[in-house]
Amino acid sequence: MIKYMNKKDDFKSLTEKRCLVDFYADWCGPCKMMGSVLEELSNEKENLEIIKVNTDEFNELALSLGIMSIPTLFIMENGEVIKKHVGMLSKSELDSFINE
Repeated sequence: MIKYMNKKDDFKSLTEKRCLVDFYADWCGPCKMMGSVLEELSNEKENLEIIKVNTDEFNELALSLGIMSIPTLFIMENGEVIKKHVGMLSKSELDSFINE
C-alpha cells in the first residue's frame, strides 16, 4: 500500500510501524523510475506500507533527515531510521533491501 504524505499527516505517526519511506520529487527522472518499481512491489507485498514524501513540499523534513540526493529510501520503525539507501534500485535490489 502506497501513501503520499500530505500537510495533514504527521511524519512521526506515519513511521511508527515498520514502513518504507521514499523521498522523491516530481521532476526527478530516477524518482519516477523508482516510483514504478515501488508500485509494482506494493502490488505484490500487500503487507508492505510505503510512504512517499515529496522533498519539494517537505524540504525542511528532508533537510532534517540529512537527505542530499533523491531518490532516498528509508526503512523506518518506531519513527527511527533502520536502513537507508540513496539512488535507484531494481525490483530485486529493492526486495533485498527490504528483507535484509
